[in-house]
Amino acid sequence: MHPRANHAPLSVCHDMRTTLRSGGRRKRPHSRMHPLGIKVLFAGRLRVPFTTGLLLGIGESRSDVLRALVAIRDSHARWGHVQEVIVQPFRAKAGTPMADTPDLLHAELLWAVCAAKLILGASVPVQSPPNLSAAPHELEQLISCGLDDWGGISPVTADHVNPECRWPQIGSLRALAESCGLTLVPRLAVYPRYASHRSVGSRALNRWQSARMATAVRRLSDAHGLARGEGAAARSWYAGSAAPVPCETHEDELKWLPFGSEWRARRHWRRDAHVSAAVRAALLRVRDGGALRLREIETLLGARGADVSAVCHAADELRRETVGAGVSFVVCRNINYTNKCMFTCTFCAFSKGRAAEKLRGAAYELEEEEVARRTAEAWERGATEVCMQGGIHPSYTADSYLSFLRAARGASPHVHVHAFSPLEVSQGAAASKLSPSQFLHMLRREGLGSLPGTAAEVLSDDARAELCPDKLSTDEWLDVVASAHEAGLPTTSTIMFGAVEGAAACAKHLMRLRLLQVRAERRAAAAASASSTDLASAAPARLTEFVPLPFVHESAPIFLMGGARRGPTLREAVLLHAVARLALHPHVTSIQTSWTKMGARGAAMALCAGANDLGGTLMNERISRAAGASHGQEMTPQAMRDIINNLPPDDGAEAALEQESDTEHEQLSHARNDPVSGLTQEQSVGTLKATPRWAWQRTTLYAEASEERAAAAVAAKPLLETSS
Repeated sequence: MHPRANHAPLSVCHDMRTTLRSGGRRKRPHSRMHPLGIKVLFAGRLRVPFTTGLLLGIGESRSDVLRALVAIRDSHARWGHVQEVIVQPFRAKAGTPMADTPDLLHAELLWAVCAAKLILGASVPVQSPPNLSAAPHELEQLISCGLDDWGGISPVTADHVNPECRWPQIGSLRALAESCGLTLVPRLAVYPRYASHRSVGSRALNRWQSARMATAVRRLSDAHGLARGEGAAARSWYAGSAAPVPCETHEDELKWLPFGSEWRARRHWRRDAHVSAAVRAALLRVRDGGALRLREIETLLGARGADVSAVCHAADELRRETVGAGVSFVVCRNINYTNKCMFTCTFCAFSKGRAAEKLRGAAYELEEEEVARRTAEAWERGATEVCMQGGIHPSYTADSYLSFLRAARGASPHVHVHAFSPLEVSQGAAASKLSPSQFLHMLRREGLGSLPGTAAEVLSDDARAELCPDKLSTDEWLDVVASAHEAGLPTTSTIMFGAVEGAAACAKHLMRLRLLQVRAERRAAAAASASSTDLASAAPARLTEFVPLPFVHESAPIFLMGGARRGPTLREAVLLHAVARLALHPHVTSIQTSWTKMGARGAAMALCAGANDLGGTLMNERISRAAGASHGQEMTPQAMRDIINNLPPDDGAEAALEQESDTEHEQLSHARNDPVSGLTQEQSVGTLKATPRWAWQRTTLYAEASEERAAAAVAAKPLLETSS
């Protein structure tokens, strides 16, 4: 059900339009459907998404209606271009030849809607203007007959064809839809099937829209081809923006997210009649210890209305049981040693290739001495980690990366070096005629602690063809990460979403990471068995965490060229954190939220929807800022603690009662120790009192930071203040 800009429906046939003009005196049955057929034919050939419809109550018979619907169906079957059929009752007007024509009986309208739905099937939405059937019970009957869409609802203008029939309030239509188990959502004038693709969002657009129109549609749509929201674009939430999160008055879907007005009321998702059967079944599968299937992950990513709250609550329950109430963060420094890059990633506003030599500031390279200085400074400020990444410099070899690693290790022997994306590993190895495995073993011997799982973007070659056509393929990225695990190097994992991909691509991404982690666990178990080592103490190399990275659009080349959306909506961003918790369980136990992308409020929402980690303080974050993010380059440990301490507590009493009332589930247990991440904090979950969320400073591998490191981090002033 999608409010939208109105279209005037075509009549059933030519002689019916004649009837309107001449009072029914010139009926010519032999000409029926001919003009309509020509228009539908040309629209199909030209690939124009076509709105058509039936005007009822002007002298037609039921046979006329059925013939018209069959003709529309047959044309759509050939061209696939009929985006909606409007079933509209005629309303007589004074001073016209048909002024005395009685209104169409509501029963006839219901019959026509039912016939349209049965003949056209699920692929063609059926619409009927709600102001022409104003009684609530009549609207409910239309929904029960299969109505999909209310058409254009204007809060400021009248229906120009029927000005005497006032539009109903959108709020009342929304309440009616929810009472029928549906969700009212805004859409664009073009229907989603012509604006999105299950894997890549631009393919349908390129087929059905001109280039200029496709750009406009992308910038106004979400991942499913619907409108980004109900409010003005200036009030929308965008990844990386410092603007406040909109209020529910402007964006109704926010009421289902954490801190929304419906959020607390929907915590009993197992018994909530408003939760769809498909979503409930998928959530119960996970809570019963099963693994989500691909289609189930895709369904959860597309949740709307009460389903959104259900997904987020189920994910947060799982978070409580798995890692407890603690929220971790790491004090670290990002060192981006160069922005020169020979790759042409269309989303990247940070790199400086030949085509961008005069754009976005000057190119730079850091010397080993500067890398050492920044590492030593980070250690003095309480850091336990430096994260080193950069562009793919055309002259860098394996020795270049080893030199950066030695510089950091030499400046601070105890700092954990988290460095070199799978792309950098692959490129450095190839430049030195090494295999990635050989290069990874060399890096580990020199003291590399772990690898960032960046350069993944979306693990779908369809999406990668638009985002990073000359980068590693999906299989190549997975192979490098698997080689890192085999070499004894843990890695993180990421996804960059909200640019061109659809829910199907994100679902496949999660499935591929889960399979990668399962293989790492099996490898570690086999190694532990062979050496008689306890698996819990072995800390095998594997994925330590999953980090969703919403696409920051503002300065991204692909967006500026009209090829990408404005990033995910807030609903999509929060949902991906929640679905990741559910889809990767129990293999990846830490879900991190990126404060540079989500902002403080968005990150807090994610931490109430399955996430348990706030990431790093960063000190020098350049990549998000280059893409247009407004959030600072550093967040102090105290600012992170403030976000965490202000989170609502885990309500153990409610969780216990929820489990007690559901005979299919056991009572909640205590949070277990994670043998891979090293978590030792046992927080009681499912007790009869609320458990406050609490902050703790970790190392890269999820051990608790020492008191000396924590004290140094607290004492340090923000780096930007000290360097200004």
